[in-house]
Amino acid sequence: MKTRLQRGGRQMAKAAGEWYPLDNAAVLYSALQKEKYSAIYRFSAVMAEKVDRAALQRAVDKTMPRFPSFGVRIRKGAFWYYFEPNPAPGPFVKEDISNPCQPVRFREDNGWLVRFYVYDRRISLEVFHAVSDGGGTLVFFKTLLAVYLRELGHDIPNTHGILDVEEPPRKEEREDAYGRYATVRPRREKRGEKAYQNNGTAEPFYTLNVTMGFCSVSALREKAKGYGVSITEYLTAVLLKVLLDKQHREAPRRERPVALAIPINLRPWFPTESLRNFILTARPAINPSLGSYTFEEVLSQVHHYLRLRINRQQMQAELAGNVRFTRNRLLQLVPIVLKNPVMALGYKLAGVLPYSGTYTNPGPFPVPEEMAPHIVRMEVILGQNTTPRPNCASISYGDTMEITFAGTGQESDTEREFFRFLVREGIHVRVESNRTR
Repeated sequence: MKTRLQRGGRQMAKAAGEWYPLDNAAVLYSALQKEKYSAIYRFSAVMAEKVDRAALQRAVDKTMPRFPSFGVRIRKGAFWYYFEPNPAPGPFVKEDISNPCQPVRFREDNGWLVRFYVYDRRISLEVFHAVSDGGGTLVFFKTLLAVYLRELGHDIPNTHGILDVEEPPRKEEREDAYGRYATVRPRREKRGEKAYQNNGTAEPFYTLNVTMGFCSVSALREKAKGYGVSITEYLTAVLLKVLLDKQHREAPRRERPVALAIPINLRPWFPTESLRNFILTARPAINPSLGSYTFEEVLSQVHHYLRLRINRQQMQAELAGNVRFTRNRLLQLVPIVLKNPVMALGYKLAGVLPYSGTYTNPGPFPVPEEMAPHIVRMEVILGQNTTPRPNCASISYGDTMEITFAGTGQESDTEREFFRFLVREGIHVRVESNRTR
């Protein structure tokens, strides 16, 4: 049932045509929006041949109508932000930039919340996180790449998650899946204690230092299998161990827990066709106040925590608790100009201080065999954090795993020690970076 305030929001927005409210995650990402910060992430495909920019623009023009949840602009109501279709020209393919994931400004670039870039053989897509999570965006990006290759004369079937752009959009793809599954007794996770922050020296605005490491998926899988864990669990443990050792070298008066934010795609547990946000965050943590940890001990902690934490019942109770928060009557009565600072403070206390960083792994990027020869590798970048510390993300294509560290801090010791650790484990890593020093 729509609340009175939501109905009031409908009246304010009706002049703009069709509209819909933000999902639970999008409410937070829009509240955090600042002149110098936006929740932006990027996926890139490095193609086998130099990109035809005109063909890519035609592909964008053909693909966007099939994904109306990406073709939106964001509007500010009295109490909440909301989405409405964007009738402005675009979005247009642009030449790439040296510092990706720049903040989005709602009134610039014709209000578009998605961006397309091209450089030589690389096609890049940047998305404001209020629009969609990585799972939904990869469906969009894969479809775009298929349409682009068809523009070049290649026959690419609509399989492996590629949607048919000749078909009309399905309303299920715009579903707020959080609301659909918030049907059990709510539970909000207790806020974790303050973690080691891993902050560095801030770069001048807006400098995003990006370092990418490339290694073999089969080598990673073999190493993880030897420990009896998954690739995600293995890389999570490597990052935790690197941060534990880094904090220890810094010799603080009190060593704090080292914890990571691990986004969990909820679609495998809660069926939905939604292309919007549908994730929760897990928090594997190691507390050095209990003693020293070997890598094998860290790995065991991560493995058992994630296996215990990621289950349908607990995740549904938590998402119900998150939804209940945004549906709170008192919160709905607060004007948005007062609500945003409160939510930003809440995010700092519950979404920044309890974590040392973020690691996300959307997994492999499968494509039809007709498409495979035209893509060399995939890349992913998580944009800046709210503090000058690096985020970590990875994605695999074929036998290439790409691991990215990106942040606004000057120091590079986290990523350096991470890749050195993999090399000591016998995994060859090739590194690229946009750093100038």
